[in-house]
Amino acid sequence: QVQLVESGGGSVQAGGSLRLSCAASGDTYSSSCMGWFRQAPGKERELVAVMGSTGRLTYYADSVKGRFTISQNNAKNTVYLQMNSLKPEDASMYYCAAGQSCFAMVAGNGPNYWGQGTQVSVSS
Repeated sequence: QVQLVESGGGSVQAGGSLRLSCAASGDTYSSSCMGWFRQAPGKERELVAVMGSTGRLTYYADSVKGRFTISQNNAKNTVYLQMNSLKPEDASMYYCAAGQSCFAMVAGNGPNYWGQGTQVSVSS
């Protein structure tokens, strides 16, 4: 089992920045990919960004490319999402996720583990 705990959400004005953190614990060796998803009210959950455990593989949704950056600190079993130039449409509940394959997660196969989520609000 892997436990994921997110932090760093909050409220910002459009154009502002936030950094989300996700601390993983438990059998982290079983998850070679970690990432972030988001879900707004009335919408489906969507992938935001994922990163492989070596850090060499990353994938971003088109809507966040150039504005969001995913990174990780393997020593701390923590993955981050730096969000810059936030837009009102980025407002959502953001979930940390972990799975065995980034390719699978990008293809739509659900991660094995989810965090509880952290809320991001962006005002115009």
